[in-house]
Amino acid sequence: MALDKDIKDQLISYLDYIEQPVVLRVSVASDELSSNVLSFVEEIVELSEKISIEKTKLERTPSFAIDKQDQPSGIVFAGLPLGHEFTSFVMALVQVSGRKPKIEDKLIEQIMKTNKRLDFTSYVSLSCHNCPDVVQALNIMAVLNPNISHTMVEGGSFKDEVEAKKIMSVPTVYLNGENFGSGRMTIEQILGKLGESVDSSELDAKAPYDVLVIGGGPAGSAAAIYAARKGISTGILAESLGGQVMETLGIENIIGTKYTEGPKFMAAVEAHVREYPVDVMTAQRAVKINKKEFVEVSLSSGATLKSKTVVVATGARWRSIGVPGEAEFKNKGIAYCPHCDGPLFAGKDVAVIGGGNSGIEAAIDLAGIVNHVTVIELSPELKADKVLQERLYSLGNVAVVTNAQVKEIAGTIKVESLAYIDRNSSVETSINVQGVFILIGLVPNTEWLNETVELTKTGEIIVDKHGATSLSGVFAAGDCTDSAYKQIIISMGSGATAALGAFDFLIRN
Repeated sequence: MALDKDIKDQLISYLDYIEQPVVLRVSVASDELSSNVLSFVEEIVELSEKISIEKTKLERTPSFAIDKQDQPSGIVFAGLPLGHEFTSFVMALVQVSGRKPKIEDKLIEQIMKTNKRLDFTSYVSLSCHNCPDVVQALNIMAVLNPNISHTMVEGGSFKDEVEAKKIMSVPTVYLNGENFGSGRMTIEQILGKLGESVDSSELDAKAPYDVLVIGGGPAGSAAAIYAARKGISTGILAESLGGQVMETLGIENIIGTKYTEGPKFMAAVEAHVREYPVDVMTAQRAVKINKKEFVEVSLSSGATLKSKTVVVATGARWRSIGVPGEAEFKNKGIAYCPHCDGPLFAGKDVAVIGGGNSGIEAAIDLAGIVNHVTVIELSPELKADKVLQERLYSLGNVAVVTNAQVKEIAGTIKVESLAYIDRNSSVETSINVQGVFILIGLVPNTEWLNETVELTKTGEIIVDKHGATSLSGVFAAGDCTDSAYKQIIISMGSGATAALGAFDFLIRN
């Protein structure tokens, strides 16, 4: 295979950052995929005198390890690291050569002190835009600590292994042969699962903030930036930065930006946040708010943070349909991200629940991968934009069922069928499917507030035109509020409004 000229030009610029010689140890056979992997590695080697190649035998074929000349790094790529994983490969190449990863020193210390043997394996698809976060996090850990190794397995190249492990969602991570977790994970979250999280006493000892933002999505990030620009002490607390936007692939309605992708957009937003003196605390979850002398925010770790004002921007998550089988088959045929998990259903029959823009966009994307798509919508008509509906109905392997109530998702080990009831005739129908993608909107992440602020019947935080809630000193922004429309650009605007509202509150009180 030959690398695209643009990719090659981009790669050459990155190869200048290689500090010490590295060797690509390749395990290949005589099959076509092996030939492609070998060709890929040989092209890379031709681009830099600091990269060499050796033939070897690794656990999986085809695969290759990126090592220093005198010692293994523990990083292996099984399959071709193209698509979204090309950046993961380039970063690993540079970091193995000796360039320091761009993470906080406290995280480096946590990783380096781990003395247990940790062998990670991540299963990914090249179209998954969340997978690189996990791959790059695990690669960094392997680079920094010789007790840690990581192998990225491209699912399309190792279908038998994926089927044997019944992996139906990516990224999926195994640790020492056992399932470790699925979905996007940051280094902080991985360390937390390993029991290496930040000591809660460090958080308890922090001085009260002027503004503490809870949530790291567009609304929370905008609030943190606006607060910091006012010159007041600002903290931002989140399980991870990025929010729901990280699940979005194509974004075409950010004014002034014709097209971007969720992870790319939020990486730029995070970099903007870090340009200011904002105390960023990730891998932390708020569980309670109390109003005393300060607003006190209790965390799941047991720590408590204090602030004169708080901006709640905890966003929303995908809404569940609440039928038998949904919880049991999550990541076993039930999925929410067609871009990430779609390739795992290649050649199979799937259902998409939801006739709005998200559901129809998913059906269109999946139709190019799977054997057949059945769209199921509760209402008598699809709700998606007309242009999307026209595109959907032009496809030959898609069926649309409207006015249908999903009754059950069934199977043994994984999804095998879906039953729905026609709302007019009450006739029940069962269809054989191997996957179900649920895209029926969002539900606000507000359960933890325990009615400390006034909520709507659907759990949205009620705010005024300044972003203020019913609790003095507490503001809210974004998809967790009663905002009429849930859009990235509206969330960012409401984050700015809440921060300015908090600043005005501090001036008056």
